[in-house]
Amino acid sequence: MIAAPPAGTSGADMAGRLDGLTDPAVRDLAWLLFSADLLSAQPPRAPLAEPWNPPADAHAAAQWLIQLDRDPAPLHAVLDGSRPKRLGRYAEILLGWFLEYGPAARLVAANVPLRRAGRTLGECDFLVETRDGQRLHWELAVKCYLHCGNTYAMHATLADFVGPGLRDRLDRKRTHLIDHQLRLSEREEFVSLGFPGPWTAQMFVKGWLFYQAGASAPAAVNDPPALARGHARGWWVTRTEWPAFAAQQVADGWSALPRMAWLAPRRIAGGKRELSSGMAAAGRMQSELSLRAARSGERVVDVPGTFADQMSVAAPVDPETLLAHLPRLDEPVMVAAFVADTANGYIEQSRGFIVPDDWPAQARAFARE
Repeated sequence: MIAAPPAGTSGADMAGRLDGLTDPAVRDLAWLLFSADLLSAQPPRAPLAEPWNPPADAHAAAQWLIQLDRDPAPLHAVLDGSRPKRLGRYAEILLGWFLEYGPAARLVAANVPLRRAGRTLGECDFLVETRDGQRLHWELAVKCYLHCGNTYAMHATLADFVGPGLRDRLDRKRTHLIDHQLRLSEREEFVSLGFPGPWTAQMFVKGWLFYQAGASAPAAVNDPPALARGHARGWWVTRTEWPAFAAQQVADGWSALPRMAWLAPRRIAGGKRELSSGMAAAGRMQSELSLRAARSGERVVDVPGTFADQMSVAAPVDPETLLAHLPRLDEPVMVAAFVADTANGYIEQSRGFIVPDDWPAQARAFARE
């Protein structure tokens, strides 16, 4: 049980207090609302979304999340009905749920399509009205990028941050967001839809950036100014580097993270057990389902059961067992280090990617395209 934070608590303090939330989906929603932004504001073209207007809304939202954590069944029902296959769609459902039922800004419309001559030009993610009457157009993105810049180049560029599957790059995403998505509510096709404005377009961009670890990693990377200070960070290592890296970490065990568990740091409740080089049959089945869903492609495989099963993280195992059960040899996989908590469970200590040995060279070539 966690206490509701006092009014006036900062966003960082609020996020720390909400870390006691136990339901994975509610934790993910809290992370969306309170975690650091990925990109810095670029006013007037690309200001950041501000969910807390007035600031007292943050306190009300925290209390609302605590209550939702006690009874998350309504949110689970929506997720089970939608069964999102993309991480971005999952985040949209969470944020839409908050805007529809939470105590802060009011949802006017979501996923509003703009069309011209039968051709879809794009969709406005969220149209929101604050309690003081401001009308906001939010564009939501949740992204994970790995820094693959030259080992000896300390000054990174946005092009150095690439998606694990090498189909996405942070510089391209930012350009599309600012030059296209945030401009949708200015177009005449939007005006004709009958949403009286004016509308202020804001970017709502969350995510993780992963930096190379190991002996070949640079001592430090100077992030581009376009990145927000305090953004969520992780690490990446090659498969060859993995044993030595894992041996140096403070961890009671390791688990692969399925794509639907890529948002908030994870908790594994109860059932802590001694680690060994093997796994019991039930544990092996859970691990294989979790690992199947950990592939780095844009879509995940269907996991039988509820949507919660797609978010399920297997009990931590030792580094050798984890590596032996990774789903593919040719794709990066996100994994997390866990430490035991005081409730016979585990809490995430850090996260990162294990990448194939030839991935860094491919990533640097993709960054130069």
